Amino acid sequence: MSKIVQNTPSIQPASVAESSINTSVSKMTKLKKSFRKNWDLYLLITPVIAYFIIFHYVPMYGVQIAFKDFIATQGIWGSEWVGLKHFDRFFDSYYFWRLIKNTLGIGLYTLAVAFPIPIIVALMLNEVRNSKFKKFVQTVIYAPHFLSTVVVVGMMILFLKPDGLVNQLITLLGGTPISFMTEPAWFKSLYVMSDVWQTMGWSSIIYLAALTAVDHSQHEAAMIDGASRLQRIWHINIPAIMPTIVILFILNAGNVMSVGFEKVFLMQNTLNMSTSDVISTFVYRSGILDAQYSFSAAVGLFNSVINFILLVMVNRFAKKVNETSLW
Repeated sequence: MSKIVQNTPSIQPASVAESSINTSVSKMTKLKKSFRKNWDLYLLITPVIAYFIIFHYVPMYGVQIAFKDFIATQGIWGSEWVGLKHFDRFFDSYYFWRLIKNTLGIGLYTLAVAFPIPIIVALMLNEVRNSKFKKFVQTVIYAPHFLSTVVVVGMMILFLKPDGLVNQLITLLGGTPISFMTEPAWFKSLYVMSDVWQTMGWSSIIYLAALTAVDHSQHEAAMIDGASRLQRIWHINIPAIMPTIVILFILNAGNVMSVGFEKVFLMQNTLNMSTSDVISTFVYRSGILDAQYSFSAAVGLFNSVINFILLVMVNRFAKKVNETSLW
C-alpha cells in the first residue's frame, strides 16, 4: 500500500499555474482570431457598449452617497459616512408600504396584462393571409408607439374628463359620469390599459420575427393529420416561440419595480395620490424638489436591488422549468 502511495504522482502547484496560464493564452488567442474575423461586428456594437459604460456604469460611482450625508459643497468624498441611516429612515417611514404596494401592484398588473397581449396579437397577425389587410392592421397598431407619453396622457385627459367623450357616452346610455383621472380606484387600470394600447403593436414585432422561423412543413403535416388552426397554433407556433417568450418574460419580470416615471407623474394629482405614488415619483420629490440627495439615492438603490433579485430568481426558475434563461 505504501508503495502505491509513493508511486502516485502528485500535482505540483507550478504545473497547475502553468495549465491556467496556457488556458488564458488560448482564450486570448481565440478572442484575437474572433476579433480579426468579425471586426466589423465588434465595431458595430462599440457605440452600444460605450453608451452603457458612460451612462450606466460610470454614474454608479455616485451610488455611495446613499451611505453618506451628501453635501454638494463638500463633494462625495468629503461628505460624512452614515452607513444605513437613510435606508432605516425609509423602512421606518409611514409611506414605505404604500410605495411598495403601489409600485409592485402596477408592475405586476402590467406584467399580467401587457405581456401576453403582444403574443396574442403576433399569433393573430401571423394567421392573416391577406397581405394588404395585414399591413393596414400593423400600421394602425404600430402607430401609437411613436406618440410621446405627454401626448398619450393628454389624450387620456381629453377623453376621460367629466365632460369628455367617454363620459358623454356613459350619460347617453343612462349612466353617471365618472371622474376617471381623479378617482384612485381607476389609476392602475388606466395606466396599464393605455400602456397596452401604446405598446402592444410594437412589442409584437419580435414575436412575429420568431414566427417566421417556424417550418411550414410542420403545419402541412399537421393539416394532413386533421389538426385545426387553433391546434396548430397551440402545438406548433407557441412552442416555436417559447424561448423568445421566456427570455422576454425574464427581462420584464426584472423590471417589475421600475414603473415608468413619466406617465405616472403626468397622470398623478393630489386626489389619486393614494394609488399613484410610486418609488420613482417619490425619489423625484425627495431628491429633486426637497434636495434630499442621499435619502433619494438610498431609495433608488433599494429599488434597483429588488429588481436585480427578482431578475435572478425568475431567471433561475425559468432555467429549471424551461431550460431557457439569460445565463
